[in-house]
Amino acid sequence: MRFIVIDGLDGAGKDTHAELIKRRYLSMGERVVFRSHPEDDNPYGRRARRALLEGGRINHIRASIFYALDVIRSLWKYRWRSNPGADTLIFSRYLMGVAYLPEFLAVLLYRVLYRVLPTTEYMFFLDVSPEESLRRLMERDEHEMFENLEDLRKTREKALKLADGWYIINTEDPIEDVQRRIDRILDRLDMRNSEDQGAGTVNGAPAEVPEDLNE
Repeated sequence: MRFIVIDGLDGAGKDTHAELIKRRYLSMGERVVFRSHPEDDNPYGRRARRALLEGGRINHIRASIFYALDVIRSLWKYRWRSNPGADTLIFSRYLMGVAYLPEFLAVLLYRVLYRVLPTTEYMFFLDVSPEESLRRLMERDEHEMFENLEDLRKTREKALKLADGWYIINTEDPIEDVQRRIDRILDRLDMRNSEDQGAGTVNGAPAEVPEDLNE
């Protein structure tokens, strides 16, 4: 199973590009599952989303707990238990949810989760400036607790420190240009894995790519 992770700052276009990746593999005749956390199809996801909308310290803790449970549920249902499974499983929002926590806790939890949960060669962090992130977020009807410039700056700084080994993609360019960069990386990874089936690293860092792709 190809496991693709799309993470990044709020407003960076995670769901947009995850959906385009989904269409890419569907057009190849593959079975594709796309999960955007927190999801609304289970109690954990609904409670996480409700806590994010209500705000406050207690709801911050609740959102983190229920978000984690929602992610684990997706892993259990679509990666660990699914038989037959999808050819491609896409997660929008995964490990970088820890970046919304205090820095010492974010680093600790990331290290633990990176070792315990499945990782992949296909890990993308979509980056955008906090100012652009906030501008995009203000166009939405609903607003979550972290949607202010100070929190966005702190979260982005923490996330970029944690994203060592990820493909970091600047998404301030037009969607089509950003997706072309993502597709080029996917082409490279897919080609390598098809040529040497079974040699891909499930828990390793991505292979190096030309500098103009990893941006």
